[in-house]
Amino acid sequence: MSANGAGGPGGRMPLLVVDAANVVGSVPDGWWRDRQGAAERLRDALAHVARRGLADHGGAPERYCGGPLEVVLVVEGAARGVTGVPGVEVVAAAGSGDDRIVGVVGDALARRPQRDCLVVTADRGLRARVTALGAEVTGPRAVWPARSAPQAD
Repeated sequence: MSANGAGGPGGRMPLLVVDAANVVGSVPDGWWRDRQGAAERLRDALAHVARRGLADHGGAPERYCGGPLEVVLVVEGAARGVTGVPGVEVVAAAGSGDDRIVGVVGDALARRPQRDCLVVTADRGLRARVTALGAEVTGPRAVWPARSAPQAD
């Protein structure tokens, strides 16, 4: 990592692209009652990830486990109203979230082909599409490890 905190090739921070619908949907905690609120909670958790990197228990490659990271959260459907916060850019998909993620990854790697880029999703089809572009993939637990279904009081 360089002195200014930017790691990766060319001094650029590694890029983390998060499939909001897939990550939020990975835990049956009632997210379907408030999709925008669930995406906002994920966004807020990602602000910490942007500063510190991923926790090393999520199966992500080690170079993403230290911060800072550039974080892009791709939202779709009812979550399109979610806005960014410091450290987390939110990109709203007009149509398919998967297509928008592929576009974000393709654009980033076209600008900097050697850039470290990790996509967080469990979607097999999306994983195949982004790895074909040169990105790496990891599952939702990398960014949402402590999430579990609500417990009874």
